[in-house]
Amino acid sequence: MSETTEPGSYFVSNYPPFDRWNTDSVSAVRAAFAAPPAHVPLGLYLHIPFCRKRCKFCYFRVYTDKAAGDVERYTQGLVKEAELAAASPAVAGRELKYVYFGGGTPSFLSVRQLERLVDGLNNSFGWDNAEEVTFECEPGTLSEPKVKALRKLGMTRISLGVENFDDDILQANGRAHLSAEIMRAWDWIAAAGFPNTNVDLIAGMVGETDESWDATVSKTLELAPDSVTIYQMELPLNTTLVHDWKESGVPAPVADWPTKRAWVDRAFRRFEDAGYAVSSGYTLVKDPSRVAFRYRDMLWEGSDLIALGVASFGHLSGLHYQNEPHWDAYLEAVEAGTLPIARGMTPAPRERLIREMILQLKRGWLDVSRLREKFGVDLLTEWTDIWRGLEKEGHLTVTDGVPRLTRQGLLQVDSLLHRFFEPSPPQEQTAAS
Repeated sequence: MSETTEPGSYFVSNYPPFDRWNTDSVSAVRAAFAAPPAHVPLGLYLHIPFCRKRCKFCYFRVYTDKAAGDVERYTQGLVKEAELAAASPAVAGRELKYVYFGGGTPSFLSVRQLERLVDGLNNSFGWDNAEEVTFECEPGTLSEPKVKALRKLGMTRISLGVENFDDDILQANGRAHLSAEIMRAWDWIAAAGFPNTNVDLIAGMVGETDESWDATVSKTLELAPDSVTIYQMELPLNTTLVHDWKESGVPAPVADWPTKRAWVDRAFRRFEDAGYAVSSGYTLVKDPSRVAFRYRDMLWEGSDLIALGVASFGHLSGLHYQNEPHWDAYLEAVEAGTLPIARGMTPAPRERLIREMILQLKRGWLDVSRLREKFGVDLLTEWTDIWRGLEKEGHLTVTDGVPRLTRQGLLQVDSLLHRFFEPSPPQEQTAAS
């Protein structure tokens, strides 16, 4: 991997990679919905694709130009899709273990829209017994009544997209909010008494310096959230920053990877000094005995995830799928009473093993015995050369049969995971071409 930040995706979120997914697998995904359920936990993801402004580094399916009527139509589409999914044999009667409202900007919705959406969802999916209900927020879209409503509606984990506290950096990266809105929103969140509060940061945004990064970490420590998530800035191809780079020929002024890793390492150490524990290559938790990332851990261990919304990604009975990625196609499907599945992937057992192995390694260690019991494969024997290579490079140690990433390895874990990727079978290559 280049030490400079080049255009392309760095973060590994699934396996097999998305470029191996295809339309040929849609029928298999529909058959999975019509079949008996798998005996795994069940989660629900809802994509709220609306934003006040598109960030220059954003690569998600978002809309900044939809009218109130469009927003209402979309939320009703989510309710209809939930009805369709919940009525399927693979889902009917199962209890949700976790729920995640992502985006986009879920907090873009008004209190009334949120209440109608949750009421509609409760007719299909209740989450009274869910272990975690996460709701992502952009500071400038919050009000005190909205924060109180979120608590009343059952959200247990509020994640505030701070990213940085420097107004010049926020503006240079196209963020819609400024630092004053962060502080105002945090006061409301803290007063509402959510079981888990999370702050999102990004190391290496355009304009970042040693001084601005240290100041952002200091301000986050002052807020004392229950957990902190820190991503390292990347440049996916479909972002404004990369588009401008191609048009002008001038590279986006983003810090190189060694600098970003050093910034995250410095942040980790400061949070550890304040009593936080490192939970993965991106997360810290103030009290691990009380707060965990349940949606993350269950998803990485093979749970089902029902995906609601345009372009959202799901996982059912071992199969991957993605919803229609365009507005009209998505809404026309759900309004016609059809699950809006656009493509999928039917992984082989070995691919399922690799998926769980690499995702769980992002936590910094592997429960080898659990994966051996589930898949019948000894990971240390199967990938001996890779483990030895990682050890030799100082990225990993193996003690008592447990692989553990060093801090050096944890800070660049996504760049290491590709070593476990395997070539796609010839039939997949043909289907994707």
